[in-house]
Amino acid sequence: MEEEPVRIEISDVFDLHSVPPRDVEGVVAAYLEEAREKGFTAIRIIHGRGIGVQRETVRAILQRTPFVLSFADAPLEAGGWGATVATLRKSTHHLVADRP
Repeated sequence: MEEEPVRIEISDVFDLHSVPPRDVEGVVAAYLEEAREKGFTAIRIIHGRGIGVQRETVRAILQRTPFVLSFADAPLEAGGWGATVATLRKSTHHLVADRP
């Protein structure tokens, strides 16, 4: 029996702790697209500290995503190296939709 996809509210923070490791790549790529469409230009992805596998997966996705302008460890108060912050280029779709 195939599981139904889980819909999550898109915000500027995405916690990967509930995402199975096999799904991280697709889920993060989809999150980035949705976050950009919603107009977010600064996001934080919480991947945890562990041994760094999730962190490297997240950063590989950010590296190859054309609308990601930059990324780095989150500030200490926002997760430090257990989270990555990224700056996204604004979506042209979002800008057009906001015009009068």
